[in-house]
Amino acid sequence: MLEPLNRAMEHIERHLDEPIEIAELARIAVTSEYHFRRMFSALAGIPLSEYIRRRRLTVAGAQVLSGEGTLLDVAVRYGYSSAEAFARAFRAVHGVGPGEARRTGAALRSQPRMSFRLIVEGSTSMEYRIVEKDEFRLVGKKARVPLVHEGMNPAIVAFLRGIDKEVVRRIEALSDQEPRGIVNVSDKIAEGREEGTELDYYHAVVTSAEVPGDMDALPVAAGTWAVFESSGKFPETLQYMWRDVFTQWFPSNPYRTRPGPEMVQARLSEDGQTADAELWIPVERTPA
Repeated sequence: MLEPLNRAMEHIERHLDEPIEIAELARIAVTSEYHFRRMFSALAGIPLSEYIRRRRLTVAGAQVLSGEGTLLDVAVRYGYSSAEAFARAFRAVHGVGPGEARRTGAALRSQPRMSFRLIVEGSTSMEYRIVEKDEFRLVGKKARVPLVHEGMNPAIVAFLRGIDKEVVRRIEALSDQEPRGIVNVSDKIAEGREEGTELDYYHAVVTSAEVPGDMDALPVAAGTWAVFESSGKFPETLQYMWRDVFTQWFPSNPYRTRPGPEMVQARLSEDGQTADAELWIPVERTPA
């Protein structure tokens, strides 16, 4: 997986002054657009579109300082329709406008070119299983919340506290298949998974039952799921497991993500400090 991904990175470098199609990058990386975007953001820590923007403005910055062409020439070369639009983007990355940078020789910021390599540590193993599921429904309560990468999510905590215990009991009674019991579901996550972007969060169960009128439902198509298990401090261990799935498991296994919700089933200790958890991610086999 890493070798094709690095070929896609080389393609970006060769075409910084041309339109870059995500579909072409995914073709080079031998994967889907959906998986390529998610894989990149997990490995790089920033969205793909932001990386391309920063690389273009890094190269453009060098040309601004060197006096190569007019500022409008540089702007058009890197895809900006006007000098004003270029100046705004340039200032956002470098902290100074291109005209001032050229006049004063100001210090600019640089986005290094990225490449990926696998570091084999061998200190831990990752337990997983592959599950085939027919279509089902997620039924429960839904809220729109911001994405938080580490630590407790205050919006989710407030949402869960606002659900009446009787409603939770009724939701749980609808569970009729694996994973059984209440699951926490993330859906419609922004492609770059930037901190603070919003997602649909469900406190729900997996079921084939009819949907009560006072509850929310999300239909889920039949497909393959990779199920990962973890135990430890809550919620850090679970959050780190998600990171490790994308940075370690996917590059080493013949699967890629497919569109669909991510499900977490967590069994908390009495003091709420630790948990045994399962992370369900929709996947498909990588084409041979």
